[in-house]
Amino acid sequence: EVVLIHIAVSCRWEEERYPEGIKWKFLEHKGPVFAPPYEPLPENVKFYYDGKVMKLSTKAEEVATFFAKMLDHEYTTKEIFRKNFFKDWRKEMTSEEKSTITNLSKCDFTHMSQYFKAQTEARKQMSKEEKQKIKEENERLLKEYGYCVMDNHKERIANFKIEPPGLFRGRGNHPKMGMLKRRIMPEDIIINCSKDSKIPAPPPGHKWKEVRHDNKVTWLVSWTENIQGSIKYIMLNPSSRIKGEKDWQKYETARRLKKCVDKIRNQYREDWKSKEMKVRQRAVALYFIDKLALRAGNEKEEGETADTVGCCSLRVEHIKLHPELDGQEYVVEFDFLGKDSIRYYNKVPVEKRVFKNLQLFMENKQPEDDLFDRLNTSILNKHLQDLMEGLTAKVFRTYNASITLQQQLKELTNPDDNVAAKILSYNRANRAVAILCNHQRAPPKTFEKSMMNLQSKIDAKKEQLADARRELKSAKADAKVRRDEKSKKTVESKKKAVQRIEEQLMKLEVQATDREENKQIALSTSKLNYLDPRISVAWCKKWGIPIEKIYNKTQREKFAWAIDMAEEDYEF
Repeated sequence: EVVLIHIAVSCRWEEERYPEGIKWKFLEHKGPVFAPPYEPLPENVKFYYDGKVMKLSTKAEEVATFFAKMLDHEYTTKEIFRKNFFKDWRKEMTSEEKSTITNLSKCDFTHMSQYFKAQTEARKQMSKEEKQKIKEENERLLKEYGYCVMDNHKERIANFKIEPPGLFRGRGNHPKMGMLKRRIMPEDIIINCSKDSKIPAPPPGHKWKEVRHDNKVTWLVSWTENIQGSIKYIMLNPSSRIKGEKDWQKYETARRLKKCVDKIRNQYREDWKSKEMKVRQRAVALYFIDKLALRAGNEKEEGETADTVGCCSLRVEHIKLHPELDGQEYVVEFDFLGKDSIRYYNKVPVEKRVFKNLQLFMENKQPEDDLFDRLNTSILNKHLQDLMEGLTAKVFRTYNASITLQQQLKELTNPDDNVAAKILSYNRANRAVAILCNHQRAPPKTFEKSMMNLQSKIDAKKEQLADARRELKSAKADAKVRRDEKSKKTVESKKKAVQRIEEQLMKLEVQATDREENKQIALSTSKLNYLDPRISVAWCKKWGIPIEKIYNKTQREKFAWAIDMAEEDYEF
């Protein structure tokens, strides 16, 4: 099946807005491209229930295909995924189908699954002409829908396609995995453009939910998805002028924090001794946000079932206090589900007064009680604004992530290393940030296979090196006997061959180390959202590393402003 990656269609609980002072005057675009309508399966592709062929209605069949496409994935073995899917699938069935299909275990999607695998294989085997035809159609869509006009500038739109319906996967052990992501219709869409622009026309027979003219927001199109009720957006490409300026302002705000962070830290340390419980709780929470890069944690939306928390919404059951653990004093053990249901588990030694305050906060409370019962995100955010204009928990994350990268690069970069080894050092520095920010991922499905393939290449290269060394030894022996110019040249040639193969072997071994160390850590999230790109660009310039080794083409477009701006002596 076609997998769509929506890099810039972002999901936020709060509306994406530009910083103060940034706004557009004119915005015109063509609106979104909707997912193609469902095409029923050919008659020869069968669905079986309890061993018998059963013809499904179009709506039920479409949802069944979502499950069939994922049949080989471990998601379809998970009880919560199966339960949620079956519940939502039944909502799409006719009354007759509902009365017949009562048990998911009796459903046989194998024939459907085989059909989609064959379709995937057929796409791989397409002729050059067929591929060219698809390419031309994509280029046509890009030309028509992929650009907008903003203030006399033609700007690229990040992703103008509405994601197709399917099954929600979620990250971690998300309680809503398997639920049906419904098809987005024009009636769900809010269009944002300027009053004097040509308003995009909805598809025939449809109308937009709303047309807005808000020049302070970053999005062109928005809609609310049905799983979590979160708002999704179509925005400008990260390389656009106005997005670049917003990015730059984000990192400049974090740099402003650097100038006053010591004063803020001294203040919250003083507040640990406050006579007011509210002030003490706020100070300890701020310490965690600063030291551990925890998110502030928004209040739950009504009907939200995922038990995810942030710093302000931590409960007593989420921490354990150890006066001594593993040879360290005053250790706090955290265990909770953070953003996207990703587990946060950490054992952290803290300062004695923080530990004593936590004991106080937990007194006479039940496991389900709030740890910071005198604090919420509104109170915390107001306090942060009082400390520094524009300061939020995310600014702390950006500051700590960027400063960590800068420090790690200084410690880990060896001037004598070759390019491959320096890139390994960069990824290790990036990984330190990803661990700080708890950016986890499941190891890729193909991880073991790709590691085996890489190991085979390493083994083959080692054999090649052994052969080359034997040839060099033989050439040296021959040169001793002959003592002529030709044999000397042969020795030099064999030496260079050995050096070349040694470098190739080292590159493969570095690659294997890098993959193994990063199999459960997502490096791209911090690299794209929390690390001042000027640090990476400056490091590349200082050590002669090609920028494309750190940032791919899309990322280089996003950070074009940083690539132009950063010198090799840049300090965050």
